[in-house]
Amino acid sequence: MKKVDRTYWREANIYYFCAISQTGSTLNAFLWYLLFNIFTVSILEMNSNKGHSFKAWLLATRPWSFPASSMPVLVTLAFLAWKGFEVNWLYGVWAIVNIIVFHAAGNTWSDYFDYKRGVDREDTIGGMSIVSGEFKAGEIKKFAWVLLFIAVLMGIGLMLCTGLYTLYFGLAGCLLIVAYPWLKYHALGDVDIFLTYSVLPILGTSFVATGEIYLSALWLSVPIGFITVGILHSNNARDIEHDRRAGIYTFAMLIGRRASALLYCFEVLFPFIWVAVVAFFGKLPLWSLLVLVAMVPAVKNSIKAMRFPSAGAKALYGVDEATAQLQLMFSLLLTISLFIPLFL
Repeated sequence: MKKVDRTYWREANIYYFCAISQTGSTLNAFLWYLLFNIFTVSILEMNSNKGHSFKAWLLATRPWSFPASSMPVLVTLAFLAWKGFEVNWLYGVWAIVNIIVFHAAGNTWSDYFDYKRGVDREDTIGGMSIVSGEFKAGEIKKFAWVLLFIAVLMGIGLMLCTGLYTLYFGLAGCLLIVAYPWLKYHALGDVDIFLTYSVLPILGTSFVATGEIYLSALWLSVPIGFITVGILHSNNARDIEHDRRAGIYTFAMLIGRRASALLYCFEVLFPFIWVAVVAFFGKLPLWSLLVLVAMVPAVKNSIKAMRFPSAGAKALYGVDEATAQLQLMFSLLLTISLFIPLFL
């Protein structure tokens, strides 16, 4: 960081810490000050020392995929509100930001290992931050560690405000993120993603937002988790030949093209059946049938997937990003449907 930036930053920190100290306890003031400092210093260091713009660093995290991590938390908060819990929205928003940073760390961590393992090359799609030459492998690895460090500190701050169970959920998520490359290379990536971006954030959010682990929130894990796994599965199905060349074994490779196409269709279409059945039995409001609107992009994606066995990888170009957009649309509609009864 440049000298002028350091001087400005030192003064800004003093004013910021004094300001937030007047709004609550010393512990909370320190936590917010610490997180504020970590985020901005990290950004300034990367921007000034590495020769890359903030936009370049942001794109290296693959932000288009963030609905996979943020939407489970948002939907869970809405579900808890619908069930009549007193929701701590501040901690809920904190959890959303926290898991997005964890997700960014996981994406860059995965990109680094995919490059080192020979999975990502010049003729592959996705994970191009290193292959394109824009970043060195060491830069992405360091970036992943910085993001993971930030996410862990945020998690510790949230734990101090909520309780020890937050630590357990955070540690489990952290371990799954770090282990993801190995699990992916051994056909267990889909299981990892389902746990990391469905089960854990749903249960963890119920605890940080209400102070208790509400198991009934797991009704949400199937539709949200399946669509999220669909993002990974469409990516792995598209890259079957490249992954085979690299000597790794994804679940898509094990079941083949046709089964992969059918599985993807199941992952993005079954959530609508699940929500309808669960709503029929009163576990979700009937308003949740609003998610049926999202069937339009889900069907479009499925049609593309069914071309995969005959047309090959090109049939799945862009389907992973389209599935992330489907997750965003599906989850927002479900969130709205959970809030509607509160205003009627």
